[in-house]
Amino acid sequence: MLQSINSSSIPDIARQSRLAARQLAPASDAQRNLALAKMAEALQAVRARVLAVNAEEVAAARDAGQTEAMVKRLTIDDKMFDYMLSRLKKVAQLPDPLNRILTGHTNPAGLRVYKKSVPLGVIGMIYESRPNVTTDAAGVCIKSGNAVILRGGSEAMQTNAILTDAMVEGLVAAGLPQHAIQIVRTPGHEAVGELLQQDRYIDVLIPRGGKSLIKRIAEGTRIPVIKHYDGICHLYLAADAEPDKAVALAVNSKCQSVQVCNALETLLVDTACAERLLPLLYEAFNAQQIELRGCEQTLQLLPGIAAATEEDWSTEYLAPILSVKIVAGIQQAIAHINHYGSGHTDGIVTQSLSLARQFEEQVDSASVMINASTRLSGGGDYSLGSVVGISTDKLHVRGPVGPEGLTTYKWVAVGDGHLRE
Repeated sequence: MLQSINSSSIPDIARQSRLAARQLAPASDAQRNLALAKMAEALQAVRARVLAVNAEEVAAARDAGQTEAMVKRLTIDDKMFDYMLSRLKKVAQLPDPLNRILTGHTNPAGLRVYKKSVPLGVIGMIYESRPNVTTDAAGVCIKSGNAVILRGGSEAMQTNAILTDAMVEGLVAAGLPQHAIQIVRTPGHEAVGELLQQDRYIDVLIPRGGKSLIKRIAEGTRIPVIKHYDGICHLYLAADAEPDKAVALAVNSKCQSVQVCNALETLLVDTACAERLLPLLYEAFNAQQIELRGCEQTLQLLPGIAAATEEDWSTEYLAPILSVKIVAGIQQAIAHINHYGSGHTDGIVTQSLSLARQFEEQVDSASVMINASTRLSGGGDYSLGSVVGISTDKLHVRGPVGPEGLTTYKWVAVGDGHLRE
C-alpha cells in the first residue's frame, strides 16, 4: 500500500521530490521506459473510475457556468483516455534524452573534456482544466529523469488525483521512487503560493493555463519559469497561394479545434489575391459557423462581416472567431506578425521557395509553418510524443517541450593526474 500524501505539506512534498529526483537520475532508459509502460497499465485499470469521476466534475463545471471551451478542455471520454495512454507509449519509444555526449574534445595536455545531457531535477507543473496534462507531464518527466510535482485546477482535482495515484503505482512497480510523481491535493491559491517559494527544491516551474495565471506565477517566484503565453497564431496567404490549398489550410488551422493554443486567430491575405480568395474563404468559414472580423479593405470585399478593432489583432479568441486583414505583400505580413503575434506558431501559404525562405528567416516565432496547418505545431506531429507545453520563451527551451527540453548538461573532465600550471 502506497503511503498517502493527502496530509503532506508543500515543503514536505518539495523535499521528497528532491530526494526522488536524485534516485531517479541514474535510472537506466530501460527502467524509465518500463515505468512508463507500467503507468499506462495502471491507468487502464482505473479507466472506468476516471471516466465516472470526470463526468461528475464536468457536470459541476457546467452547473457553475463555465464556458463550453473550458468544459471541453476538462472532459475525458474514451477517445481522450486512449489518446492519453498512446502518448505515454509514444514517449517511451523516443531516444533516451539523457547521457548524450553533446560535444567533447581532448586538449593538448591529454585532458578529455565532454558535455553530457542530464535531468533538470524537479519540475513543478501548475495547470488548469486539462486532466490530460497530468499524464503528459508525468510521462515527459519520467522519460527525462525528472521528478514532478503536479498542481492541477480545482475543477479537475478528483480526476487528477486518481490519474496520479495510478501512475505512482506503475512507477513503484518498475522499481522507481514513489515520490518521483506527486500531486498537490490542497485546493486554493495558498497552496500555489507556497509552492512558488520552494526554490531550494524545485528547479523549474511550468504553468499551463490563461495568461493571467502564467503572469502571476512568473512574477511570484524566484524559480525559473518556462512560460506558455498566448497562441496568437497567423496564416499568411501569399499572392501566389493556390486557392484550394489556401482555403483548406486556413479552415483546418482555425476549425479543427478552436479552443487550443495553435489554432489560427488572424488570417492575413495578400492584396494581390484577396479579391479571388476572400469569397471562397467566407463561404468555407460560414459553413463552419466562424465569425469573421475584417479590416476596412476586407469589409469592402465582404460587407456582411463585422469590423475588426485594434484589440482584435492581439486577441487569442480560443473561440469560433477569426480576424482577417489584407496586407500589401510579404513584408507587411511579417511586420504585422512580429508586432501582434505571441511568438507561438505562424505560417505561410505560397508556391515560391524564396518567399517561404524569407518568411522563415524573418518571422520570430517558435514554429514557422510552410504550406502546413498551424494545428500541426505540437508534440505528436513533431514526433516528440507527450509534451508539457509549447514554450513561447527563448530560454531555456522554445516551442513544444518534450523530454529533451527538460534536460540540461554537465561538463565532465577526465584526466590522469592533470594539474593546472
